[in-house]
Amino acid sequence: MDEGKMDENEWRYHGEGNKSLVVAHAQTSEEIFQHLQNIVDFGKNVMKEFLGENYVHCGEVVQLPLDFVKQLCLKIQCERPESRCDKDLDTLSGYALCLPNLARLQTYQFAERRPILCVEIKPKCGFIPSSSDVTHELKHRVCRYCMHQHLKVATGKWKQISKYCPLDLYSGNKQRMYFALKSLLQEAQNNLKIFKNGELIYGCKDARSPMADWSELAHHLKPFFFPSNGLASGPHCTRAVIRELVRVITRVLLSGSDKGRAGALRSGPGLRGPPVCEASPFSRSLRCQGKNTPERSGLPKGCLLYKTLQVQMLDLLDIEGLYPLYRRVERYLEEFPEERKTLQIDGPYDEAFYQRLLDLSTEDDGTVAFALTKVQQYRVAMTAKDCSIMIALSPCLQDASSDQRPVVPSSRSRFAFSVSVLDLDLKPYKSIPHQYKLDSKIVNYYLKTVHAKDATVMSTRFKESEDCTLVLHKV
Repeated sequence: MDEGKMDENEWRYHGEGNKSLVVAHAQTSEEIFQHLQNIVDFGKNVMKEFLGENYVHCGEVVQLPLDFVKQLCLKIQCERPESRCDKDLDTLSGYALCLPNLARLQTYQFAERRPILCVEIKPKCGFIPSSSDVTHELKHRVCRYCMHQHLKVATGKWKQISKYCPLDLYSGNKQRMYFALKSLLQEAQNNLKIFKNGELIYGCKDARSPMADWSELAHHLKPFFFPSNGLASGPHCTRAVIRELVRVITRVLLSGSDKGRAGALRSGPGLRGPPVCEASPFSRSLRCQGKNTPERSGLPKGCLLYKTLQVQMLDLLDIEGLYPLYRRVERYLEEFPEERKTLQIDGPYDEAFYQRLLDLSTEDDGTVAFALTKVQQYRVAMTAKDCSIMIALSPCLQDASSDQRPVVPSSRSRFAFSVSVLDLDLKPYKSIPHQYKLDSKIVNYYLKTVHAKDATVMSTRFKESEDCTLVLHKV
């Protein structure tokens, strides 16, 4: 605060305690309102255009009584994950973002009286960069998620490496997708959660409290998938229920014809389907069987995974190629700070902002305009890489007419379903330097540990084969 410019008329009373008085600067509330409105506008004008209106729910900004907000924050504090409790909640602005409950069916009211299952998946980045700006050749062969797993385990974020690889899920190959989803169920981390009637029944509430009990999960899910058969319990029942869950999720992920404009991105350079990640256990098992690559089926163009992948691939240059362009924009803003609003760094996220994202050229003409377009595309791509997909399922009655409801079959039942996307806040401009440093940290740790270890093993095998070589001489 600049003491010489402080004006008591810009401050408002908010409440008081026994020994404290709470006042807030009027501009703070306005800034928070604008921040929330930007989230709504970005969802409506950008992500809904790319992904389709049925998948994206933008919500609206609402104002709440401050006493209610304060009491609500106190009430839920004990229910928050321990790792999140150091993050303060906004209790002073009175503004909030109101969104529908995505753990419920979003399109039809008929199922509200029936049990509802919801699976939340955070699929992460589904492609390997092909940019020539990548300095470590390893990044062209191993995906970011698989490399990051080793650093997360080393720093205590998670207890063990997940077998999940996003490229398997995005492959469109059912065998690879089954493997990916089962791997998520085995080691959910923060990439998978399952809710029954809105209550979390499976997944990590916190990094330190895993809930990976398949038999307990099967107990919850059996009435959904086997409502009236003789399956009792035990390993056979558990496997059967998990198998049905994976099949239904796969069918839902491959379904969909909701119109979106992500298809407009297909003509861009390097926007191709995901290859194989060398670190994927699925790919490694195939190599052990003597197969070089698994079958590549590809995703249907109408499905949400396909459209999400297209938006992710707006990251045309990788963070290594993007960071120098970010620095170019920063230098320009240092010289002309008043241009920040004109460049739409912090919004508004309108139709003009969206249209600039469609420029997929990668030839740098040295201008700030080119650099800014790539920076904004990167931010949107990062948003798509970190979003969550919510799949809500509710059993259909046997005599119910499907009319226009989307329905997915399982072996013994049918489900009405809806699919929504969550966590679509545009990634902050100021986070780019952090992403640049993190990328280097992830790759260097992987090179130093896993890749070096693999190289040593291969070298040892080569020497062993040398020792066993037979040299035959002509007699």
